[in-house]
Amino acid sequence: MSSLRLGDEAPDFTASTTLGEIQFHKWIGDDWVILFSHPADYTPVCTTELGAASKLKIEFENRKVKIIAISVDDLEHHLGWINDINETQNTVVDFPIIADPEKKVSALYDMIHPNASLTHTVRSVFIIGPDKKIKLIITYPASTGRNFNELLRVIDSLQLTAQYNVVTPANWKNGDDCIISPVLSNEEANEKFPKGFKEIKPYLRFTAQPEG
Repeated sequence: MSSLRLGDEAPDFTASTTLGEIQFHKWIGDDWVILFSHPADYTPVCTTELGAASKLKIEFENRKVKIIAISVDDLEHHLGWINDINETQNTVVDFPIIADPEKKVSALYDMIHPNASLTHTVRSVFIIGPDKKIKLIITYPASTGRNFNELLRVIDSLQLTAQYNVVTPANWKNGDDCIISPVLSNEEANEKFPKGFKEIKPYLRFTAQPEG
């Protein structure tokens, strides 16, 4: 299949997970989702990542974000690996890990990159909105661990900018000033942002982060 792109509908699938069988779109419901893949079970970098994701689960839940992982190994391997993760990372992994030994879901999401590995998934991250559309795609090499605090930051930006006519500048974090969307005139901006704004250039106008 062709590569998935931002704005595409996330492919639906039915699969076995460590928490039972799921139909992906139905499982998403009205929430946001982070789907992230691992080359194989019992890999060191991924062990730390699943631990980190687990420790931040409450942060994700507060944002109505579900976490789900995938590896090309089977359920028995997954369950053994979870025991190792819980032991070594001092946590309890209680989000689902998809078993994908036939690589059906991995192929659906273009997670097999032959020049990197003929057999294992690359370490992809997909953020998917309640509308089932793909909002973000990041692909990491096997040697570099993911930054889950950065994924929280991106979700904060995605959720904010989906609700208001703002975009977020470089290194933005929740609570920082935002940039008013260029599609709004100054008159419209004054109406929508009663706290006012600072115009650096006609296309670069900063305002306090809108509050829900």
